[in-house]
Amino acid sequence: MALEAFLATTTGMIVLLLILAWELVWKGIALWKSARHSQMAWFVCILIFNTIGILPIAYVLFFQKTPIIKRSKKK
Repeated sequence: MALEAFLATTTGMIVLLLILAWELVWKGIALWKSARHSQMAWFVCILIFNTIGILPIAYVLFFQKTPIIKRSKKK
């Protein structure tokens, strides 16, 4: 009941929109990185579970594969 009253206020709606934006940004970054590194299990988990950015941040900071360094072409 108290949550419904809070979300009915302007402040509640702003807080909800900020949380949704936060989740969308981090989820997008983590999904993109997991797809680029062919980590299907991480991609599916991040896509399914909504954790207010906790799972995507953990993936980006600790579990993603290190990027492949491109070798420079010999001249």
